[in-house]
Amino acid sequence: MIMFSRRLAVLLALTVPLAAGACHPKAVRGGEGTDNPDLDEGALSTGLDREDLTYLSNKNLGALMASKVWAEWRGQPKQPVVAIWPIKNDTTEHLDDQMLSLLSEMETELVNGGVVAVVSRERQAEMMAEANLQQTADFNPALAAQIGRQIGAQYFITGKLQAVDERNHKTRRVQYFLYMQVVEVETSAIKFQTKSERSKALVR
Repeated sequence: MIMFSRRLAVLLALTVPLAAGACHPKAVRGGEGTDNPDLDEGALSTGLDREDLTYLSNKNLGALMASKVWAEWRGQPKQPVVAIWPIKNDTTEHLDDQMLSLLSEMETELVNGGVVAVVSRERQAEMMAEANLQQTADFNPALAAQIGRQIGAQYFITGKLQAVDERNHKTRRVQYFLYMQVVEVETSAIKFQTKSERSKALVR
């Protein structure tokens, strides 16, 4: 009986770690060049993720690059100087990291477009800090003109992110809207405006 109990204890000691290991989450690598190239495409929640931000950014910038304003910029002998004003988050979500990703997406596309010269966001952040202006502040034409002159920007690209949250007993759907404007620094005139949309839902 004692021998049986000892054997049972040994079996349990070996079995419990194995069972625990079987339930432990496994880390996987995803994206281009891996065995899971579509890993980033699945939605984990109704919140904005990198896939959503890339879509929203590219949709708006695509419209800008197909616009009359872009054609005028392309025809100028010297590249117009553009700065990106922080996008205002008008949703109830805490999206600080996501908004930084969005600005980076926009900056990268504009630089690679080769038509405009883009003021670095670090330089603009310094000017905004000197003016005691928060990075999440609404676009202020007067202050933007002041900062624009300091950094040499002729145009600001700005915008805001909004969301409509709908729920019933089985479903939650969130519709996101990213608005984008091109504002001339000297006149505060809106030279271009567009909007992109993205919907996400949880279905029980």
